[in-house]
Amino acid sequence: MSSENKEEILANFQSITGIDDVGEAFSHLEETNWDLMAAIQRVIPQDDEIQPPLLTEAEPMVPFSYHASTSTTALNNFSSESSTSSTCPRWFKNTRNHSKNNTAADSAFVPVSSNSADDDLIDLASDMDLDASMSSTSSTTTKQILFNIHFDQKIFDIRLPSTATIEQLKKKVNDVTGIPICRQAIRGWPPAKLREAQIPTTKLSNLNLSPENELILIDLTEEGYMDFENNIFHNYISDEITGRLDKMFKLTIVQQPEGNRHELMFPGRTTVQEVKTNVYYVTDIPVRHQEWTGWPQSCENDSTLAQSGIQLTHNFILQNGSSKIRFNTNSATVTSTLPPRTANVMGLDTDSSTDEFEDASDFNNCEEFFTDPPPVQSASRHLISNNTDNETTGSLEFLDNYKQRFGEPHPIFFSGSLEDALKEACHKPARERKLLAIYLHHGESILTNVFCDRLMKHESILQTFAENFIVYGWDLTHESNKHLLLSSVTGCISNTASLTVRNISIDKLPSILIIGKSRLSGRTSCEVLSVIHGNVGLDDLMSRLLESVEMYNEHLQVEIAEEDARALRDQVKAEQDMAYQQTLQADIAKEEAKQQKEAAIAAERKRLASERAEEDARRESIRLVAKQSLPHEPAETEKNISKIRVRKPTGDFLERRFYINNTLEDLLNFVASHGFLIEDYKLISSWPRRDLTSVNATQTLQHLKLYPQETVILEER
Repeated sequence: MSSENKEEILANFQSITGIDDVGEAFSHLEETNWDLMAAIQRVIPQDDEIQPPLLTEAEPMVPFSYHASTSTTALNNFSSESSTSSTCPRWFKNTRNHSKNNTAADSAFVPVSSNSADDDLIDLASDMDLDASMSSTSSTTTKQILFNIHFDQKIFDIRLPSTATIEQLKKKVNDVTGIPICRQAIRGWPPAKLREAQIPTTKLSNLNLSPENELILIDLTEEGYMDFENNIFHNYISDEITGRLDKMFKLTIVQQPEGNRHELMFPGRTTVQEVKTNVYYVTDIPVRHQEWTGWPQSCENDSTLAQSGIQLTHNFILQNGSSKIRFNTNSATVTSTLPPRTANVMGLDTDSSTDEFEDASDFNNCEEFFTDPPPVQSASRHLISNNTDNETTGSLEFLDNYKQRFGEPHPIFFSGSLEDALKEACHKPARERKLLAIYLHHGESILTNVFCDRLMKHESILQTFAENFIVYGWDLTHESNKHLLLSSVTGCISNTASLTVRNISIDKLPSILIIGKSRLSGRTSCEVLSVIHGNVGLDDLMSRLLESVEMYNEHLQVEIAEEDARALRDQVKAEQDMAYQQTLQADIAKEEAKQQKEAAIAAERKRLASERAEEDARRESIRLVAKQSLPHEPAETEKNISKIRVRKPTGDFLERRFYINNTLEDLLNFVASHGFLIEDYKLISSWPRRDLTSVNATQTLQHLKLYPQETVILEER
C-alpha cells in the first residue's frame, strides 16, 4: 500500500473516530492491516444496522444534548459529515446507549441546582444520556469503564460508559461520597491527558483510559486549598513529570514514504532536540529537514520527554522535508513533496486545460525545471551558510555539515550560542567547571582536512575533550560569520580574546582557543589561556591540551579549597542560627515532635492493621473458594474411593475420602479450605517422595497412585 493511501486512510479514520492522537490512530490501523472499516469497528463497534435514536418524548432536549439531526438523510450522509468534523456526531456514538423505555432514565434522574432553566435542561439531557448508557444490556456497543475512587480510606466503584464526560463522573462521585463538584480534585489521570481531564466537557473516551482505573479523590476543604484547585493541579503535573524523568520512553518512528520502522528507547530526561538529533544518526535526515507528526502542539525542542505529554510508548510519522518540487514537462503536472494530504488538495489534474494553467509553458522554458536531474555539485567547503544572524542556528548547521563532511567519530560540539557554551563551561561551581575549547574552522585552509580527519578523530583527543572541555565550533570561511563570532567573543569574553581571533591567519587555521577563568582577572571573567593552531602534530596537540587542563586544575584547586572553606563557614553560621532558634522554641519543638511521633506511630499501626486485614481477607477468600469448589465426599461403603490423610506441620492429621477420578486440584483445595494455602505450603507424597504442588493439578488421584489410601505431608515453603 502506498504512503498516500495510508495518509488518506489515516485522515478518514481520525475524522470518523475523533481520535486526535496520530500515534494511537496509527496503532489501530496497523493492527487491522490498514482496513478502515475494521479499525472503525475496533474503536466504535457497530450492529448490523444502525437505528436512529428514539427521541419521541425528549424532542425538546435535542438542541441541548444531541446537536445533530436524526433524519434518515443524516444517517446516510454520516461518512461525508465525519470527514469535516473532528469528532463523531454525538447521536452516532450514543445510538445504542439509549434504552427504548425512557421511564427508567427519567426516574433515575437527580436534579442539580442551576442558575437558569437552560442549564437545567442541559443537565437533564446529560443525565438522561448517561443513565440510559449505563442501563444498556450486554448488547451495547459503548465500552464500559470502571473507576475505583479512593477517598477517606474507602474505595467507591463507579462504572460509566466511555461516552460520559468528566462532569458526569464528578456528579456520580458526588452521589456516592457527598463531596460537591466544586471541591473535588481527582488524581490518577494519564500524564498525557492531565489538562484534558480538567475540562468538564471532556469525554472519557478521549483520555486513553484502561477498562479499570484507580483514581484518588481529594476534598479541597480538608486540604485547606478551597478555591485553589488549579494550584493543586499544577503541583500534581509537576509531581507526575518528576516521576517520569527516570522512566524509559519507547518511540516507534515510521519513516515515510519508505515505510521504514524504527523503535528507539530514551530516558524521560531526554529533550525533543536530542531525540531529533539521535534520529538523524538513524535516518540520515538532518534535524532542520525533519517533519514530524505525533508531537503534542505545546511541545518545544527544549522540552523533555517527561514534559512533552506523550505516553511511555508513542508512535510518530517522520518525513524528509528537503525534497524539491519536480515538474514533469510531458504532462505539465506538478508533483509536490508536501505531505500526501496537502498534495491531494493542491495537486493539479493531469487533464487540466491550458486555460486552467496558463503559465505551464513558462515552466517548460525555464532552465531551472528540467526533468533530468541537475549535475552533482562538489561538497561545499563552508560549514555555516553566509550571513548567518543566529548563533544557535549556525552551531546546529555547523554540527550537521561537520558530520556530513568528516563523518564519525567527532568531538561533541555544543549546540547554542557562545554565551550559553561559556556558562556551561566556566560559570559553574569550581568542582563542576570545565574549560571552553572554541574550534575555529576555515574551509579554504590547507590544514583543515588533515586536522579534522586525523587529529580530531583520535580516540585520546576525543576522550580528553569529553572529560575536560565544552567544545564549541564555528566556521570563519565567510567574513560575515567571522564578524558575528568576533562580536560575540567581545561581548562574552574580552576585547583581547576578540583581537586574538582576528589576528589568526588562514594558514594557521583551524585553531583551538582554550578559554577559562583566570586568577589574574579576579575570577569574575574569562580569558584566553592558550591558542593551538592547526599546524601541530598529534603528540603536540595532546600535550598542549593536557598542559592547559593541568594548569587550569591547579588554579581550580585553590578555588575549590576557598569554596569548601566558605561553605564550612556558612554551615557553621547556619548551625549557630539553627541552635539559637531551637533554644527559643525548644518546648514547642518537643511538643510538635511528640505529636508527630504519635501520629506516625498511629498511622503505621493503622497501615499494618489494614495490611493484615487485607491479607486475612484475601486468604479467607481463597479458603472459602477452595471449600466451595470441593466435590461431594463419598461414603466409606462406596467403591473406587481413596482415603487421604494429610499430616499437618503440628503433627495431627486431616482426613477425607475422594473418588479415585477426583483430581489433584480437589485434594489441594481440601488442604487450602483448612487454611493451608499452596503459596505457603508444599504437599509431599510419602513414597515415592515428590512435591505434589509442582505436578499438573488436572491429573486424577488414580493416575497419581494416591489410592486406595495415602498419607501426604504438609511442609512450609
